[in-house]
Amino acid sequence: MKLFGFNIRREVRSATSPENETVPVSAENFLSFFGVQSVDLPYVTIDRALTVPAVAAAVAFLSRTLAALPLHAYQSSPDGAKRVTGKLGAVIHGNANDEMSSFLFRQYFWQQVFTGGRGLAWIERADAEIVNLWPMDPRKVTVKRVAGRKVYRFESKEYPAADVIDVPFMLKADQLSHYGPIILAAKAIQLALAMNDYGSNFFAGGGVPPLALSGPLPEGGPALKRAAADVDRAIKFAKDNKSPIMPIPAGHDLKPVGFDPAKGQMVEARLFQIQEIARAWQMPPAFLQDLSKGTFANVEQQDLHLVKHLIGQWAEAFEGEMNLKLFGREPNGFYVEHNLDGLMRGDFKSRVEGIARAIQTAQITPNEGRALENRPRHMNPDADELLVQGATVVLGKQPAATTADDIDGDKTNDEA
Repeated sequence: MKLFGFNIRREVRSATSPENETVPVSAENFLSFFGVQSVDLPYVTIDRALTVPAVAAAVAFLSRTLAALPLHAYQSSPDGAKRVTGKLGAVIHGNANDEMSSFLFRQYFWQQVFTGGRGLAWIERADAEIVNLWPMDPRKVTVKRVAGRKVYRFESKEYPAADVIDVPFMLKADQLSHYGPIILAAKAIQLALAMNDYGSNFFAGGGVPPLALSGPLPEGGPALKRAAADVDRAIKFAKDNKSPIMPIPAGHDLKPVGFDPAKGQMVEARLFQIQEIARAWQMPPAFLQDLSKGTFANVEQQDLHLVKHLIGQWAEAFEGEMNLKLFGREPNGFYVEHNLDGLMRGDFKSRVEGIARAIQTAQITPNEGRALENRPRHMNPDADELLVQGATVVLGKQPAATTADDIDGDKTNDEA
């Protein structure tokens, strides 16, 4: 064929040639074609991921917050829900087993959800009574189906699904395996690890970037190594003695290799990684200590967002699993439920005004209002009555006129 008047010989494309339309072109293949190898980013494991402060903060905050929520068992009745006591109440609210409190049990459970992606626990029963809740290490559990039923194999023993509390971060299509947040955010965590390593190595070297010695260099490999060793010793001498002056051979220059962290926007990139990690756990950035764009108004909204769209949803997932596995599909009025009011508590003035408003509008009794602040009951019987202001009447009606008997009675009381 001719191109610009020149005869160009067309070569036959091989089956593995990058120019073959049937060979998929990826970033790695394209760079490798020009001799550029892919960057060797650090491999992400749960332990390595937790060395990233934002990841550790997300896991610790969410697991502690969900574990700290009050959790009780209730039974419905014509007079309203009643809190269940006895062994069941103690297992749910007090101590999950002989070795772990309810808080510690649930904290471990949620740590597995927000790292590997799955929280598991098996229910120990004595006949029909629930005796203990025992956590399971998800790394040692195999989930499979036997005759169409889900079975969990753990420490050489198989448990039916009815005896296992299972909350996955995200199920895969087979409904058996799962995704975890650390794996889903692996690329973002890899970048954060790489920046941590670069920053620590950079400052461990006294803030001196890799250097190249230019100028008339000695011939031979051993001589070059000695020259490089001399420069390295000079840098360390200047660093250890806090001297800003470092001797180098005459006629030579030291030039940095790589780029300045400031020019590479390393600070901005590290801040962006916090926001990326917050997205992976669906957390408002303020709870990872990122207040770069925080104001009083939007931080308060992030607090509401946390409860409504994150904590509340995970609490609902745990409650649904507990209710199904503890009480079955027909629970006979029994259920477990978190109390999210503690997370919604405002400042003292707002709480008092809210409770007073609820009492005045006959939504709660004075003793119920006192119970919300953990104050003892008032012994006056009227404290258990619903109160409403006397001026409140049905729309269109006038307040009842004061009778003469009421007036006479008031006079008699005044005279007495």
